Amino acid sequence: MRALWVITVLFLTVGLSGEGWAEDSLGTKPLLTITRKDLSTVLPSGCHILTDPHSIEQFLNALDGTPPDWGLVYGHGHHDSGLDERLFTLNRERDAKRAGKEALQWTVVFLWSGELSRYEPTAGGFSIAIGPIFTATRWGLVRFKAEDMPGNLMVIPDPSQRESFRRKLKNGEKIEVDVAMTGRLIPEESIVYDFSHDQEGLGIIMPVVRIERIDYLARSIHDGSSRNR
Repeated sequence: MRALWVITVLFLTVGLSGEGWAEDSLGTKPLLTITRKDLSTVLPSGCHILTDPHSIEQFLNALDGTPPDWGLVYGHGHHDSGLDERLFTLNRERDAKRAGKEALQWTVVFLWSGELSRYEPTAGGFSIAIGPIFTATRWGLVRFKAEDMPGNLMVIPDPSQRESFRRKLKNGEKIEVDVAMTGRLIPEESIVYDFSHDQEGLGIIMPVVRIERIDYLARSIHDGSSRNR
């Protein structure tokens, strides 16, 4: 009887607090000292790593075949009264043609940029500010959107790194890392097509991914970075 009571209490505890625990475990991870090219060694098999223009273009080819005719959609610019309607039509048509494609079920991995901020003594790690990376491709500028992100992101370096990072932050130095996010496209809104607000006529493609896993990579000076905005 006592064993059954203990199991019941554990079940109730997990049921009540499991969501918060899962969120913390998703966003709190060690800092990996591997390069981008070695990312596949820490990920489950079958992941599609989309961290460079070529791999991203292959992914978009599998989903949508060919890039939009951005000039036709843009028309006379942001002040064109028909632009919103043309964008809406483009997105709905692409959504319909994309339905049932195998690539919709792929587990994909993409990068955002991260910067360490405040040290958290109780966790032995650093909170992190993150932002999207924009990658120029022949389709346009690609910017992955992350859905269901945990609220608290925390990087846990090893002890030797930790003290070095604390000193650097105290001296006002920036510590940047790569944030690798793993997940699947959201079926009902898998890709959003839009235009850049910074560059006239430049198309933006935004795959919308529900996040299932996060990894932090120490950024090497040898790693090439796409443009951040």
